[in-house]
Amino acid sequence: MFNFRVNPFFKRGCRVLRGEGCQWQPSRADRAGRRDSESLSRRRHTQEGRYMGELICGVLWGWPTLALILSAGAYFSYETCFFQVRRAGRWLKAALCCRKEARGGVSQFQALTAALAGSIGTGNIVGVAAAIMAGGPGALFWMWASSLLGMMTVFMENYLCARFKPVRGRGTGALRYIEKAGKYGGALALVYAAGCCLSSLGMGNMVQMHAFRAAWEDLGGPGWAAALLAGAALFFVARGGLGFAVKITEKLVPAMTMLFMGASLFVLWVFRENLPAALSSIWESAFSLRAGAGGTAGMVLAMQAGISRGVFTNEAGLGSSAFAYEEVEGRAPAELGYMGIFQVFLDTLVMCTVTGLCILCCPAPGLSGAQLTFYPFEQAMGIWGRWAVSLCTVLFAFATSVAWCCYGRSGLFYLTRGRGRTTFALAFAGAAVAGCVLPLETLFRFGDACNGLMALPNICALFLLSKKGLSWLGQEEKG
Repeated sequence: MFNFRVNPFFKRGCRVLRGEGCQWQPSRADRAGRRDSESLSRRRHTQEGRYMGELICGVLWGWPTLALILSAGAYFSYETCFFQVRRAGRWLKAALCCRKEARGGVSQFQALTAALAGSIGTGNIVGVAAAIMAGGPGALFWMWASSLLGMMTVFMENYLCARFKPVRGRGTGALRYIEKAGKYGGALALVYAAGCCLSSLGMGNMVQMHAFRAAWEDLGGPGWAAALLAGAALFFVARGGLGFAVKITEKLVPAMTMLFMGASLFVLWVFRENLPAALSSIWESAFSLRAGAGGTAGMVLAMQAGISRGVFTNEAGLGSSAFAYEEVEGRAPAELGYMGIFQVFLDTLVMCTVTGLCILCCPAPGLSGAQLTFYPFEQAMGIWGRWAVSLCTVLFAFATSVAWCCYGRSGLFYLTRGRGRTTFALAFAGAAVAGCVLPLETLFRFGDACNGLMALPNICALFLLSKKGLSWLGQEEKG
């Protein structure tokens, strides 16, 4: 037997003759050009997706939606002769003297802390800085104006929720009155419930968790630990529901509020000499028509920034706080409405105002976003000030996610007739992890669009039920 090896060049030649292995092989320059082309195509698709997202967000959460929310507040304020101002003593007393004992369900104090947890979020820290950057000091004035009108919107949401009873046990929170809003109430309720589920994942979870991770890292913790810790904690909250969540918020909300207010008041005391100038700049910038401020465009920009961030932080027009009060037993509908007024008052007129004054009393040229808020605290308290704000951000973000977890769960149960608890818990935990890594711009755009899905059907229902609700309120005032 002959023992020989076949020449490798002979093998290659045979393959070529058979038509194998003769495909064109691109050169290094060709491969580089192809990569550039693919990269350009990806950038084009990304930009198109960004434009589409901005368009959807502009339609659902643009000026028309904000104007609709403000018009609802203005209408209810006018029809009740500014009930929120006339009855200021009543709602302050109702909130400060609310019962801590539960009558078979959730206590009034627990419901109030859950509603405050949902509204007092990272918007009180980052949102105020963003509003001042976009519209100047005058944005703070328009934030006050929007919150004053928003007080009556939230009052009517809670009031109507208490007056209407759920149909077949399905309707909870704002869904109680939305599904009673005429012949289109059922369709409005379905849209609202879907928007509530999505908004709980967007603004109520991913936006908050992004700030949670950043503040966690600022405190020295690893980002991956923040994502895992938040996801695991929110999974158990989603499984437990409102009864479990209020046990967290009744301890967490008072502590984090006192911590932030104490640190903020200390900063204002340190820079008290700048306080008169800061207050005057708010008024001057709100109505400034000088060329240096951009003329009329400057005032419009201040209005837009203040109103949009004000609605974002106090949630007036979303109907979300009604979910927190749905299990409160033995209380008059008007008293639950008082809780809603106090919620907007504390969130915007107190906490956002204090944050804005801290920024204006100690301006930081060249800084933006959260760093604009951190700067005055660092100047007044050193590194302890930065750690205090970071800790408040962590607590605010987690508390907001806890509350919105219950809101989204109620919306899902309305759509699925009580099914999908574990699925929602897994989705909420996964969204918390995703929020820690996704870009903030994308998260805000998604959150704003979902807010629009909640606000539009809710405001439509409030207008459709306004005559009945105002009639009931008038009878109670006379009685």
